Amino acid sequence: MEVIPAIDLKDGRCVRLFQGDFNQETVFSDDPLATALSWQEQGGRRLHLVDLDGAVRGKPAHLEVIASIVRGLDIPVQVGGGIRDLAAAEAWLDAGADRVVIGTAAVRDPDMVQEVCRKHGSQRVVVSLDAKDGLVALQGWTEASTVTVLELARRMAQIGVVRLLYTDISRDGALTGPDIGTNAQLARETGLAVLASGGVASIEHIKELLPTGVEGVIVGRALYTGAVNLAEAVAAVA
Repeated sequence: MEVIPAIDLKDGRCVRLFQGDFNQETVFSDDPLATALSWQEQGGRRLHLVDLDGAVRGKPAHLEVIASIVRGLDIPVQVGGGIRDLAAAEAWLDAGADRVVIGTAAVRDPDMVQEVCRKHGSQRVVVSLDAKDGLVALQGWTEASTVTVLELARRMAQIGVVRLLYTDISRDGALTGPDIGTNAQLARETGLAVLASGGVASIEHIKELLPTGVEGVIVGRALYTGAVNLAEAVAAVA
């Protein structure tokens, strides 16, 4: 199982939000590239980057910053936040991103998701299922939908998506542990590769995900606070 460090960018800085609330922000670094290099040096084999401003605006807001990070690393980078059309997806892929992470458009424009899969290959697409009370949230988690996590996952499987990222918003940044049940259900019932996110506060939490069959886990706040040592976490699930 991969342990994937996360960098969330807001106003050019590395931040973490509490339950996706832009008013509950903690700044951890003013140097995103140095932070990314640190995660690589500590054994990270992939980096998860989120353009938070882009997620709210609906278009990329940190293209140059993220492009510089992609160029500066030897490990693959997956990028999400504000990818609502083919042009935005291709901007990140052209900038060197290994994968694009698509959330809102999976609900509002599934044809676009299918087109990215067709043109660039399904392995370069991750569909992000960000949920609150079992329902998928949109627009950088600022809007609710009526679509359930499992319903959207099954729709995506039908159009060629092979990888999902599931986040329980109520756990994100809260360090209360991952949603073991839903991650296991997604891995079991969809047959897709699943990345777990939200709530990880310890290496034990990461180990708890092993029996679920998820492909990887994204870790954010716990790495920044020191609650999880990346090198130790990578070794624990190797």
